[in-house]
Amino acid sequence: MSALAAAQAALAAEHAAVYGYGVVGGRVGEDRRAEAAAALQAHRARRDALRRTVRDLGGTPAAAAAAYGLPFPVADPAGAVRLAAVLEDRVAGVYSDLVRAASGPLRREAAAGLREAAVRAVRWRGGDVTFPGLAERAS
Repeated sequence: MSALAAAQAALAAEHAAVYGYGVVGGRVGEDRRAEAAAALQAHRARRDALRRTVRDLGGTPAAAAAAYGLPFPVADPAGAVRLAAVLEDRVAGVYSDLVRAASGPLRREAAAGLREAAVRAVRWRGGDVTFPGLAERAS
């Protein structure tokens, strides 16, 4: 995978995460609403940075979709917490790909994105995974 393709995939994941955190924020309990808002802001910042990265790599940044399918219905705070963990796992996965495809400063930024997503996933899930970013690739 080229660095451009991996950056586009990371951008698409960040678009989806921004959308998903809109759902999380609307359903999560009051005790975790600030955490959801902080995660939303972090994903917006990463999304905006990836738009610039894609341009710098010679591509046209992919636009966000009007809506995204959720992996399961989110009807209560527990579902919102579960969705947040899934979103972070998915974001970690694409940053893992970007780490492999990139070099130099972009690779460092991708590693930081992977680390941030993995830490947020642990906070939401209440536990960690052995290799963040590789969970979906185990099958």
